[in-house]
Order: sequence, then C-alpha cells, then structure tokens
Amino acid sequence: MKYTFSRKQLAIPYALFLVLFVILPLFVVIGYAFTDNAGHISFHNFFAFFQSAKTVGTLIYSIVIALVTTVFCLLIAYPTAYILAKMGLKANQALLMLFVLPMWINFTLRITALKEILTLMEDNLAMHPFLNTIICMVYDFLPFMILPLYNALVKLDNSYIEAAQDLGAGKFHLFVKVILPLSVPGIVSGVTMVFLPSMTNYVVLDMVYNSTYIMGSLIGSYFSSYDWHNGSVISIILLMIICLITVVSNQFGETKNNQKISTLK
Repeated sequence: MKYTFSRKQLAIPYALFLVLFVILPLFVVIGYAFTDNAGHISFHNFFAFFQSAKTVGTLIYSIVIALVTTVFCLLIAYPTAYILAKMGLKANQALLMLFVLPMWINFTLRITALKEILTLMEDNLAMHPFLNTIICMVYDFLPFMILPLYNALVKLDNSYIEAAQDLGAGKFHLFVKVILPLSVPGIVSGVTMVFLPSMTNYVVLDMVYNSTYIMGSLIGSYFSSYDWHNGSVISIILLMIICLITVVSNQFGETKNNQKISTLK
C-alpha cells in the first residue's frame, strides 16, 4: 500500500526548525533581557538603555543611516525596475540578472573591492566617511529594492494604463495617479527589505568607518564581552522596532490598495 504524506506531516521539519532555531533562542534572549545578573526579573536593563547617551545616540545614528540608505536605494531602484519591466522579456531578464549577480558574490569580498575604489577616490576627492558608508550600504542592498519593485511593475495591468491614456492623462498624471499607486506593494516590500537590515549591518562600518557603531555592532560588542543582558535588551528593542515598522508598512500597503481599488471603481 502506497503511503502519502499529508500537508501537516510535510510541515513537521519546518516546524522543528522554527522551534529549535527561532522560538527557543528568542525565549533565551527574552529571559536575559528581563533578568539581572542574579537571575531576578528586572526592567533595569531597559531603563539603562534609554538613559545612556551612547546607546540612544547609536539607535538614532542607525535609524539615520537606514533612512538615507533606503531613500537612495528607492530613488535608484524605481526607475531601474520600471525600465526593466517595460523592456522585452528576454532583454529584461538578462539585465535583471546583471543587477542580481552581485548578490552571488561574497559580501565581504564585494565591500573590500568597493572600499579600494573609495580609497582611490579619496586621494582626489574629499570623501566623508559617512558618505562612504552610505555608498557601501546602497551598493549592498540595491538588488533587494530592485527585485520587489520589478515584480510589482512587471505585473501591472496595461488596461489601467490604456484607460488613463484614453481619458487624456499625460505622462506625469499617468505615473502619479496610476503607475505609482499600483506599485505601492513593491515599494513597501523593498523599503522593508532594505531599511531593517541596514540598521544592523555593522560589517560595512567595521570595514569602511571603524570609529562608529550602529545597533548591530553594539549588540556584537555586548555579546563578545559576555554581557548577555544588555545585548539581549538591544535585540528585543530592535525586534520591537522591526515589528512596528512591519505592521505600519502592511497597514500602509493595505490602505493604498483599498484606495487604489476605490479609485479604479
């Protein structure tokens, strides 16, 4: 008798993976975050984080880097994804592969090569370390912005565009009133994929701008010195920020989709 696996049985390996490598480590981090060195429940670690100028300044600096990186990635990726989506099938797939190809190369190797280029530029130009960091961040996360935008733009229903043109919409109004609202899900997905990792990607700063911390490097410094309590607190705070941004992004996307459907009706 041939035995077939049910959907629930096929999900068992993934469920075990989540329990062992996601849920259990999360409970460990929560346990350290809400206890003191004696093992007693305490909120002192959270109060200490927001009372320290160093940690609050690091959080603000991380948010600034993430915002600037996300804005530049969006400004570069949107026209790129739009052009790729409007090209022929064979041409856009080949060009899209060229943009995605750097993701296959080791991250450290890519940043090292870019650092050498920036070092040569600094000999002739007054390059600021912050600018170098943004350039490396954008170079690293740009494909993660292009892909969701491309997927959203390539699936646009041309009937909406043709209807807007028949009603006399110019290129500017066509983009603002039709194309941009329809691509909002891709924008939300791209912003989420770029903003959140760029807040914690301390490898770029370690390699390009060694004198400054972001949240990821601060967590690493605490855990490397076996200060699991403060490291766990920062991890929980980052997790809360990530959850908040995700909820806001999803709500924003749903609101835009509802407005889009109402407008099209």
